[in-house]
Amino acid sequence: MTGQEQSTTVGQLSTPTNGDSRVPATLTRLVWVLWIVSLGVLAVRFRGGGGWEIAGLVAVDGLTAVMWATVTFFSGIVHSYSRRYLAGSRRIDRFFGRVFAFTLAVMLLVAADHLALFGLAWLAMGLLMADLIGHVEGWPQAQAAASLARRYFLASSALLTIALATLWWDTGATTISGIASSVAGASSTVVLFAAGALLLAAMVQSALVPFHTWLLASMTGPTPASALMHAGFVNAGGVLLVRFAPVVTADAGVMLAIVLVGAASALLGKLLRTVQTDVKGKLGCSTVGQMGFMIMQAGLGFFGAAITHLILHGFYKAYQFLSSGGEVAHESPTKTKTKQSGSVGLAGVAVIVLTALAGGAVFAGLTGKGTQLDSGVLLVGLVVLTVMHATRDVVTQTSLPTLVRYGAVPLVALPAIAIYATVYGVIEGLLSGLPAIGQPAELTLAYGLVGAAFLAVYLAIETGVYRRSQRLYVALLNATQPPTDTLLTTTEDYNEY
Repeated sequence: MTGQEQSTTVGQLSTPTNGDSRVPATLTRLVWVLWIVSLGVLAVRFRGGGGWEIAGLVAVDGLTAVMWATVTFFSGIVHSYSRRYLAGSRRIDRFFGRVFAFTLAVMLLVAADHLALFGLAWLAMGLLMADLIGHVEGWPQAQAAASLARRYFLASSALLTIALATLWWDTGATTISGIASSVAGASSTVVLFAAGALLLAAMVQSALVPFHTWLLASMTGPTPASALMHAGFVNAGGVLLVRFAPVVTADAGVMLAIVLVGAASALLGKLLRTVQTDVKGKLGCSTVGQMGFMIMQAGLGFFGAAITHLILHGFYKAYQFLSSGGEVAHESPTKTKTKQSGSVGLAGVAVIVLTALAGGAVFAGLTGKGTQLDSGVLLVGLVVLTVMHATRDVVTQTSLPTLVRYGAVPLVALPAIAIYATVYGVIEGLLSGLPAIGQPAELTLAYGLVGAAFLAVYLAIETGVYRRSQRLYVALLNATQPPTDTLLTTTEDYNEY
């Protein structure tokens, strides 16, 4: 069967495409060339090479280099995957054009120094992603989801514009670097207002609660678009906070607010995931939670940890989305085997707790974080909770041999944490030249109370105590429901056969 005779992508009510189009192959090769170039830029930066800039427009620094290499790699994977995924679609050229344009917009965003250029790249990135969400023209639901996302992204751009205009008006600087050097002399009220607008813009773009609805409604988009969205687009909130670190770190109250909104999304995303029944819905709620963890790390002053988190999460989530079809059971429901889980017992609890504490110790030893009485203690605490969650998932799988569950867990978890700590150290070094980076927040009583509350709620979720409340279940279920006009309710809506 030729490319012209192939059926369209599921749900795309269209005629077969021109299978001879060279656009997909050309753009795929081009984006991989961009990745190779980005690796070269990253290597130069890693070896201590200076940055490049076009005065007043763009500046290629450590953040630019690491994000270019990451974004172009994810984009290359999505381009390569989509060549087969969208084979037969008459809109394949349009899809590839949008994905490639999105890649260029993100590359421009992380390199932009001029405020107007940064704002335009932010706007273009949102509009292109909204278009990808509504790619399937035959679905009214896809168009409704795209319209919803577009409204959120326009609101985010408006908030960013307000913040940038406020900073320009008060400091007279037209560049991000100029604001970084002038913000110390700016009015505290102006800085506080701008920082609040920046935080809200980051929350919308990263789909933090309560702005997560657009992300849960975006599942109408093609799977490659979802992978690019969860691996790249939502990370823009973290990049924004890093770029404007001098602004958000100027007031301790703003940093505490960043931690609070991040903690709320981290916990609520974890809770929302428990009431999802479909694969992509679970992945979407997981992203809400993971973006919360990323924002928390930025609020603690560990911007390097935030960038490390978004990169590693991007690799994980891109893989999860692109392989999501494999999670669907292709067998009779009566023969489907499910994972068995049960109580871990005293020995299991000991393995989980000791491995988690050892993971925190490895991270602290390799990075030096948490060795002093500052917010690094909370960062190490997040690492401990992450290791605890990962080891619990393995230890509770009673279908696995006891030796594997109890013996091999620390042998896998601890080297993984060591790799994470090493990557974090490399990225922290690349970001070291940026203003206001590497200054952890002071460990105050407020941070201590937030950390204690976060730990209590996290453990309540892990132990399943929250399941005793039916009212909470209903509230969580309602919170995960996107607008009804974006929901696919019958198979006829998405199955042309």
